[in-house]
Amino acid sequence: MVASDGVTIPRTGPDPDDPWRRPDSGEGSPSGPPAERTPAPADASQPSSPGSSVPDAASDVAGPSGDVGGYSGPPPTTAPPPGWRPPVHLQPAPPRQLPGQDMIALDAQEQRAQRVTWAIGAIAGAVLVVLTCLLCTRLLF
Repeated sequence: MVASDGVTIPRTGPDPDDPWRRPDSGEGSPSGPPAERTPAPADASQPSSPGSSVPDAASDVAGPSGDVGGYSGPPPTTAPPPGWRPPVHLQPAPPRQLPGQDMIALDAQEQRAQRVTWAIGAIAGAVLVVLTCLLCTRLLF
């Protein structure tokens, strides 16, 4: 018999995953229909009329399409008329001419820069070879 055989004891009580499960029913359950909310009664001292600036309680709960507690989507948009463009107030100046390039001088400068790069790389390589040789001789002797 293996030492780990029969060690697992069945659990009794609530499942450890219960805190992360969705509720079966009640408010906040996304799987069912949205909970019906009744609007709070309007205060009699402040009547709401179509021309008043105070919103009534039903408009606070209901969306723009009248459904209660749900998102009815973005408002409709109207397309601009065909050929519409924003007004142009300033005209940019035309691009100016760039100076001419001396291709022969550019090639000579690139060659000099390449020689300098190769020289620095060769010096760094030589230093690394010398240091490696010094470290190897130090380990051997």
